[in-house]
Amino acid sequence: MPTRLDLSLPAANGLRRGFTTGSAATAALKAALLLLVRGECPTEVDITLPGGELSLRLPVQTVRLTDAGAYAEVVKDGGDDPDATHGATLWVTVTPHGGSQMTFHAGAGVGTVTAPGIRVPVGEPAINPVPRAMLRRAAHEVAGHEGFAVTVGCLGGAEIARRTFNPRLGIVGGISILGTTGLVEPMSLEAYAASVEVYVRVAVYARPDAVVFTPGKLGRDYARETLKVPPQAIVQMSNFVGAALDALQAALEETGHALPLLLVAGHPGKLAKVLNGDWNTHSGYSGMAMNALARVAAGLAVDGETVQALAGAGTVDACVALLAAHPRGPDVWRETARQVAQTLHGRAPAVGRVRVALFALDGTGLAEAEA
Repeated sequence: MPTRLDLSLPAANGLRRGFTTGSAATAALKAALLLLVRGECPTEVDITLPGGELSLRLPVQTVRLTDAGAYAEVVKDGGDDPDATHGATLWVTVTPHGGSQMTFHAGAGVGTVTAPGIRVPVGEPAINPVPRAMLRRAAHEVAGHEGFAVTVGCLGGAEIARRTFNPRLGIVGGISILGTTGLVEPMSLEAYAASVEVYVRVAVYARPDAVVFTPGKLGRDYARETLKVPPQAIVQMSNFVGAALDALQAALEETGHALPLLLVAGHPGKLAKVLNGDWNTHSGYSGMAMNALARVAAGLAVDGETVQALAGAGTVDACVALLAAHPRGPDVWRETARQVAQTLHGRAPAVGRVRVALFALDGTGLAEAEA
């Protein structure tokens, strides 16, 4: 059985966690199925988070039968790091269809994908792969199968989506159903900067040969599994690139320790933003990185059509796909990594060398370079 995570307990930085739109939709589906399949009318439900080791108990706002199935609502809570969807009401309708596979549909307030480049095919509802897997799992937990038509909507979602990147991404009609862990970790700048400073100081005082900074899971797994870096030398900085570098520079100046190498590893959608001067890479504080990639390509004299395609891409993942088929793609990624390393080194000059490793979302290495 998964271990239930208590969201009332603060995270390591003292702030309250929340849950994603994917978790909210999953809880709504589970409540609707409990009523439809078992005749239960829950006021709260347990959902299993990705990986299967943890679960959440989430409150249910409304659940009722419909002519074709059942309907439920759950209010999304972003914890102490609220984003545009904090407080939004996610709703789900579920209808048995006799098939073996779950089908997904966009209700009012949830967007539809109209342009390539994200992880959902054109024409599909903007429900990302991990939330889809969570919804399927919830159906199996209640009914033993996933033969249902599931519609996910959001009250006021079209208006909420205007405050997100969805219009730029070609997602029309509403928000996206997102989340890779099911949780929203509290990342307020002041509190997270303070916690990053602690992690950085621990790393510096251990006097390692290298410290690894990473926005998230890609770089963390690379540092742990490929480089065999000890945990105390890995700093998960999330979006707070500038705060992490400032803490590192201060710790090195204070202690007088030498740090031969800082390795920064992650997805270019985060790391390339520093080439635009964005040191907090949260979407609420920064633009997108495609224009930086286009500038790098132009500086390498890549053909103008490709430069324009990079600048006009909806996502950095679309840029990854575009450059994978281009003979100059490796050059663009190496030069991007080099420029990012140079930019980072300028903010933390006390480090001996800065090396940047860029990865696609599937973990494939794109390039490494240093300054």
